[in-house]
Amino acid sequence: MSNHGPSIYVRGTGSYAPEKILTNDDMSKFVETTDEWIVTRTGIRQRRIAAEGEVTSDMAVEAARKAMEMAKIGPDEVDALIIATLTPDMLFPSTACIVQHKLGLGPIPAFDVDAACSGFIYGLETARGILMANPKYKNVVLVGAEKLSSIIDWEDRATCVLFGDGAGAVVLSRDETAGGGELLGVQLGANGKNAPLIHMPGGGSQIPSTVDSVQARQHFLKMNGREVFKLAVRAMVKGANDILEECDVNLEDVGCVIPHQANIRIIESVASHLKLSLDLFPNNVQNYGNTSAASVPLALDEAIRSNRIADGEYVLMIAFGAGLTWGSTLMKWNSPK
Repeated sequence: MSNHGPSIYVRGTGSYAPEKILTNDDMSKFVETTDEWIVTRTGIRQRRIAAEGEVTSDMAVEAARKAMEMAKIGPDEVDALIIATLTPDMLFPSTACIVQHKLGLGPIPAFDVDAACSGFIYGLETARGILMANPKYKNVVLVGAEKLSSIIDWEDRATCVLFGDGAGAVVLSRDETAGGGELLGVQLGANGKNAPLIHMPGGGSQIPSTVDSVQARQHFLKMNGREVFKLAVRAMVKGANDILEECDVNLEDVGCVIPHQANIRIIESVASHLKLSLDLFPNNVQNYGNTSAASVPLALDEAIRSNRIADGEYVLMIAFGAGLTWGSTLMKWNSPK
């Protein structure tokens, strides 16, 4: 979808990671792995794990508050709330409704988006559409939040080392006078043929929760890592090229690329295929692991708060996730006023 309506701006960003750190050495005590094995294959050194009783909505609230603070808006100025997550507090109601209450927002639209690790980019296009379609919507809060530790099989060393918990948020606005990063375009895609490559079989209508389904470990994330790696690189490279073509921006003019933080090898491969220096890719996968829908907004917030992104710079964001889904967006960054 090309941007033919009013410009939409990222006015504020925020992120949150739980206090508890689980290192690779910690993991080697309960699953057959080593720090060297994990770092060599993934680049991950540690991940954050939610505290006892800490749920996805709690993390979303913390990230949203920080984004609202940067954007200088109060709860009464939020016109819609979107939560991108594959680990909702419960199947229903939406986590967004729970976050709406915890943030003290008004009776605004609040709903979840599930596109797995691409969820934040899908949420961006959804929020952008809301803001462009109706002038009564001025500010939309979008949060990517995940408690992946709740669906990880801690006996499966191929997957349990990869994931962590956290949240990242943005405030999107039509208010040009407030400044912020201008969204120039969004590209989305999906291919359900490859759905079995990353999925959680149990808990839905296909395999309802039973004693047997729990004992068969059907309520944990399952992944074919090798196939996913190949498809992820291909889709992220295509997504990058497609959005640049749509926005008529040259690759060499991009100052910062924020990829989904799944695995350092995927990020390196994407950089290589695009013929870009790895220096352009902010990377925090070593600290957080793969936080799915939280990954891109968490990395974006860290990059902005550390002055990694200069005013006037083009920022390319690309993601890939279960579905299979993918998405890309291009933003021209200027600090909020």
